[in-house]
Amino acid sequence: MNQEEKLTAVDNVVTQFNTYEDFLDSQITTMDLYYLEDESLARQLVELGYRGIGEIVKREDFEARKAAIETVRLAERTQKKTLTSAGKDLKDNFLKALAVREEDNRNGEVSSVIFIRDKNSHGQEVSGYIDYAHRLKSEDFEAYFNGKKRLLPRPTDMSFYNWDSHVAVCNSSPNYQVIADNPEGLLFKYRRDRKILNVDPK
Repeated sequence: MNQEEKLTAVDNVVTQFNTYEDFLDSQITTMDLYYLEDESLARQLVELGYRGIGEIVKREDFEARKAAIETVRLAERTQKKTLTSAGKDLKDNFLKALAVREEDNRNGEVSSVIFIRDKNSHGQEVSGYIDYAHRLKSEDFEAYFNGKKRLLPRPTDMSFYNWDSHVAVCNSSPNYQVIADNPEGLLFKYRRDRKILNVDPK
């Protein structure tokens, strides 16, 4: 039996039984109990591979796969819960566009770059490029989707420029490497496929 077949066999056992003891009990026959007269001894013999009517699965393999499957299930449940745009009555087209892209950016299927030019709370004009997937992971978007807060570029984003104070900042993100010394303008290299994104806000 190769490794893949072994994992499939363990997965079948893990999904069928809640505990390792339940699995062992399923391998014990009434004849085993009749002759052994001890359930714990019968379980030990099955665990060691001396008795049983099915596949031999070690306790550590069972528990490791059980934990791995539970981790995946919890991650899927958490992923569904973390969609902060879900159930919101969005009127703003910008927020609608963010909501459409939220799930795919959260799970890594796409990576969106957002360009914003707006005024901050001090009335200063600011602009910049935002790695949407990174901001989703590092910030709670509930206030944005509720309309209580406006999404604005920050000095920690991929690029930030304050048109009044002339503060300019560039930062690479987990998804993009910023190439700021290009004579044609700002470039972003996507870390996954290494393709260059040429941005032009005009």
